Amino acid sequence: MLAGLLEHYRGRDDVVVLGLPRGGVPVAYEVATALDAPLDVFVVRKLGVPEQEELAMGAIASGGVVVLNEDVVTGFGIGSDVIRRVAEREGRELARREQAYREGRPMPDVSGKIVILVDDGLATGSSMHAAILALRRLEPGRIVVAVPAAPSSTCEQLRLEVDEVVCATTPSPFFAVGRWYWAFDQTTDEEVRDLLRAAARVTVGGRGSGGPPSQVAVVRMSAGTVEDGVPPDEALFGMIGDARLVLIGEASHGCADFYAARAQMTRRLIEQKGFCGVAVEADWPGAYRVNRFVRGRSDDATAEEALRGFQRFPTWMWRNTVVLDFAGWLREHNDRVGEEPRKAGFYGLDLYSLRRSMEEVISYLEGVDPQAAARARERYSCFDHASGDDGQSYGFAAAFGAGESCEEQVVEQLVDLQRHAYEYAKQDGLLAEDELFYAERNAVTVQNAERYYREMFGGQVASWNLRDQHMVDTLEALADHLGRVRGEPAKIVVWAHNSHLGDARATEMGSRGELNVGQLVRERHPGDCRLIGFTTYTGTVTAADDWGAPADRKLVRPGLPDSVEELFHEVGSKEFLLWFEVAPPAAETLRAARLERAIGVIYRPETERPSHYFHARVADQFDAVIHIDETRAVEPLERTARWERGEAPETYPFAV
Repeated sequence: MLAGLLEHYRGRDDVVVLGLPRGGVPVAYEVATALDAPLDVFVVRKLGVPEQEELAMGAIASGGVVVLNEDVVTGFGIGSDVIRRVAEREGRELARREQAYREGRPMPDVSGKIVILVDDGLATGSSMHAAILALRRLEPGRIVVAVPAAPSSTCEQLRLEVDEVVCATTPSPFFAVGRWYWAFDQTTDEEVRDLLRAAARVTVGGRGSGGPPSQVAVVRMSAGTVEDGVPPDEALFGMIGDARLVLIGEASHGCADFYAARAQMTRRLIEQKGFCGVAVEADWPGAYRVNRFVRGRSDDATAEEALRGFQRFPTWMWRNTVVLDFAGWLREHNDRVGEEPRKAGFYGLDLYSLRRSMEEVISYLEGVDPQAAARARERYSCFDHASGDDGQSYGFAAAFGAGESCEEQVVEQLVDLQRHAYEYAKQDGLLAEDELFYAERNAVTVQNAERYYREMFGGQVASWNLRDQHMVDTLEALADHLGRVRGEPAKIVVWAHNSHLGDARATEMGSRGELNVGQLVRERHPGDCRLIGFTTYTGTVTAADDWGAPADRKLVRPGLPDSVEELFHEVGSKEFLLWFEVAPPAAETLRAARLERAIGVIYRPETERPSHYFHARVADQFDAVIHIDETRAVEPLERTARWERGEAPETYPFAV
């Protein structure tokens, strides 16, 4: 009877029938066969009320779209934690079913097509509502809902959401879908696969399929929703799972949207998932000044004062309005938490602070062991022959024989500090332990920075690898320290550039012998980490022309042809999420090498291709990617007239 009511769609080339598994697929098969239309599935999972699973409090559909029945949630007093747990569980099952049903096939391209959504019946309509919201992202030309049985009220409500609703029967009163079937046995996964295979055999000449979907269509079908670059909690927490190390990247060091989305995701992970540290691509001493502030241990009265420790170029990376707001929020959060071990901290991973870290080691020892401070001062005086304070003059002289190497002295100092660590730590409880850890990591930073500045003049690969190995070693030392303090494994969010956090093995970097933070973390902590990247097509960025030059607000040129940025732009959404675990077709598409853009603190659009693009297999590089099509420049705390003026649009060269 249902197929008869849809007879006017029979034989059309632009019709696709999608069944809602599992129960909707046998009905959809009959409809597709009668209409001579292709059949596929659109997966939606009911979110059942705990201990009353047949009662739906909502549903989750492909792309992470979640719909809640507020009446049920309120009436049963269901809390957000319960909803989140159920959504995470059903989200994993949804991903499993999508992969199992299609057996590796991508979903057909439904863009511009007439899509007939079929289920075995409707009660509250929450599953169908979720399916409709998710399906709209694929831009079909028309959506038709077709079911054998449903309450008339549900049918009327759905008519406000889609182009056409066909309800074969509308019994009153309506008790449950199964009451209106002679046999209502549970459909199995194998039966769903069998019906899809059978439908593929009987569809005449593949009519209506339009051939395999384009790469743009595959990405569009797999895209999940985000708002201001932030996935809904259900998708975010589903992606993270039980991972202890969450690495969140950025496609440039100067786009506010990346900073803001990353900060908001981190807030949610701290508040809801027990994360206790943020480790950033910044110098250890400068970030630790912020750490003292957010923990209520510093003389800095405001977050802005705490950020004054970032004095080295490029200051806008961490002295910007987004980081300012985040540091203020983290201080307020910690004040509410109260207990010192439960507070969340802010830490740096980088090694550029050669001089500053030496000063911090000496300053610490002057407070706990003046004689040891004198020894440290003597050892570090080895660097006095080098001019400047950035380490490069020392590295140049040591690398080319124009000055002595201080390698032996920095190793001696680290060993000396570690030898006396126990007596220093027992002086004043937890605070003493934290300050000793801070001093020891400064001594390690001096050791690695000394080697880094020597090696940077001998080869880019060696110095890059040393730097990223240092960052991972610092991250692991931090996790161990926080774990001891808290009495449980520490969970940490990492903020750094995509080039550091995306797995180097999936990029040109790996072919050159370079490794990075993402690769090392995956190798050392398999299954216990997540790598999330960001991309953008165009917009503005805060960057300089050269190292040490003033900050400019520059125009970001549109993504180049054959780049991942261009592909994502053609999807037509201003922002979206690709979570590759639950989107196998998109993952397969993005395992082919494409150009990917990386803008650091310097942006040279006049040499866009050689300066800022490399080849990468994005689905292997990251676990998930968030695309924001147009981004805005991050706002430095020190805004200059030059930055305010920005780059004039008329100088915009479209041909690069």
